Amino acid sequence: MNRMLAIVERELRKYFRSPALMLVAMVFPLVQLVILGNAFGGKVRNTTLAVVDQDHGPQALRVIEMLRAVHANANTFTPVLYDNQAHAVEDVRNDKIEGAIVIPPEFSRRVYEKTRPQIALVVDNTDSFISAAYEEKLQQLVQALNAPDVQPVMVQQVALSIVELYPYIEYMKYLLPGSITLAMFVAVMIGGGIVYIDDKARGVHEGYLVTPITKTELVLGLNLAGALKAVGAGIVITVIGSLLCGMATIFHPLRLLWLLLMIVLTSTAFICMMSMIMARVDDPLVPRAIFGILNTLLFFPSGAIYPVSAFPAWLRAIATIDPFTYAVHGFKALLLKGTGIEAIYPDLIYLSLFTAITLTGTTLLFKRTL
Repeated sequence: MNRMLAIVERELRKYFRSPALMLVAMVFPLVQLVILGNAFGGKVRNTTLAVVDQDHGPQALRVIEMLRAVHANANTFTPVLYDNQAHAVEDVRNDKIEGAIVIPPEFSRRVYEKTRPQIALVVDNTDSFISAAYEEKLQQLVQALNAPDVQPVMVQQVALSIVELYPYIEYMKYLLPGSITLAMFVAVMIGGGIVYIDDKARGVHEGYLVTPITKTELVLGLNLAGALKAVGAGIVITVIGSLLCGMATIFHPLRLLWLLLMIVLTSTAFICMMSMIMARVDDPLVPRAIFGILNTLLFFPSGAIYPVSAFPAWLRAIATIDPFTYAVHGFKALLLKGTGIEAIYPDLIYLSLFTAITLTGTTLLFKRTL
């Protein structure tokens, strides 16, 4: 035990003497949280919608007033009147405006006669986010136009009542579990994988081999040191990220306990996985080369940015065995839903089994000789 703890002490001393390593491990996930959290998931605002009124009737004026009401409230778009339909479509093509609505001739007469009145929405569908926002707002506008002026006493249509279990979750909050998980992975990759291979290249690893320390003690010591580094990064990002997102509820004592348990298990799973990958690697360039591949292969299929249920079958298969998936799910349950052990125990079980399997693999692959 003392020999293993000596390795841990040496690794931690070296780590804390390199503040740049600690800074990189923690700043990158925070920058990603702030940038991606504000760049994605927000509502489309301040765009320009051309309005081509070829009818000039009372119902056309009603449509224009509704569009102006959208601008005054949600500010999804600013309606701008155009005289020519071709000019409006050309401006959409040239990215001068984001969309155009065309009110055809005799629109008002068709509304009164109930002979299938139509209005057209021209959108640039290469940008699915803006086009989807336009379609949603215009569908709401059409429903309002179709609503009867006098509501019947007996409601004959089926209505959908949506009950939301939780308050509105901003995308920055949705991204927080993935950022915490990524922080621990970066700490493991830098403070575990890269430093371990660099020690091999500098001959530090050779110094371990001339001591009476056993292979198991050496593996456990290196993994424990890497796990402690990742735990520190996970705790810091959890606290700072939660404060940035306005989630002060994490400071409930029982929730803090479950969060700490998730951080510890996630860190050990990551460091054991990284140790197994690096057990037979000697080239210092290899961990740097595969960092981007591992990040893409493990982080993006985890559901941290987009729901796993939307993935194709082959990508869902990767997500099923990806430890990131279970870490992200556990942190989401604790941070976004406020649940307890009943929601995260499958994640804890998987991370524990993954740790045991990868630690065994590391021990078998690790060479006690040069």
